[in-house]
Amino acid sequence: MGRKTKVALTVGAAGVAAWAASKVVVKPEPRPHKKALEFNVPVVLANRGGTTDAPEHTMAAFSKSAELGVNGFAIDIRLTKDEEIILFHDATADRTTDFSGNISEYTLDELKQADAGYMFLDEQGTHPYRNKGEKIITLKELLSAYPQMLIAINLKDSPDTYEGSLIPSKLWRLLEETGSEDRVIVMSAFDEQTDRFNLYAQNKVAIGAGNDEVKKAYASFTSKFGHLYKPHADLFNIPEKMGVFPMNTESFISFLSNLNVSIYYNDVKDKETFEKLIHQGAAGFITDNPKLATEVIQQHTD
Repeated sequence: MGRKTKVALTVGAAGVAAWAASKVVVKPEPRPHKKALEFNVPVVLANRGGTTDAPEHTMAAFSKSAELGVNGFAIDIRLTKDEEIILFHDATADRTTDFSGNISEYTLDELKQADAGYMFLDEQGTHPYRNKGEKIITLKELLSAYPQMLIAINLKDSPDTYEGSLIPSKLWRLLEETGSEDRVIVMSAFDEQTDRFNLYAQNKVAIGAGNDEVKKAYASFTSKFGHLYKPHADLFNIPEKMGVFPMNTESFISFLSNLNVSIYYNDVKDKETFEKLIHQGAAGFITDNPKLATEVIQQHTD
């Protein structure tokens, strides 16, 4: 046996020994239970209130979805010039309203003059919500209007911006003021934002995984050291695939579920996919089409 072969075998044996030792010493640490995620059936959250039948992030959209029997809403928040938290996806007002320019350059009073239904198109290509009084609304208004609903709150402002640096603390103060800690999930693509928020919340609020946390979890899952993974989030809001990597397998769902981490899938568009993911253990869905999602879940839980 050559020297290189002996070295390789020694290194390999050491790796196996380290793996075996870690399996004995290190035990998985499930996330503490969060009241907001305690559901017995798959959850349906209408994305931005539902975007197929009414303008996103408007009371019209939230009302329509609530009538369908959804469990709640997934919303995006941004900060106005006078540091009020509003429901808005884009950094600019152009796509959905009759205003233009950056949201952060308007005060709340100014944004309340915008027509939030101005750009919405129905299936016939018309604008049924123009001049119908749909307004940009604040997070506080939504929490007040739907006190029993689960709200998944996505922090859109980057942590590198002035607005992004302020919004984690402002969000925590609002949730504490309204007593909403047990019925919200706070998420962001930026892990730094949820980390900042949790400095104030101190694990009193369910946290959604950012992009880096999802990658870390998947890398741990596909390695032989999955038992070393310690989740820093209570919920994964993910698509079926991230690039070429499948996120929709029963084994990945089970891996996270065993750590008390829920998976909500987004961007599901057809009945067959809803059914498949329910069968594999998905905890819920964030969907633009809450009508289809609620129908499928009702069929599977009746």
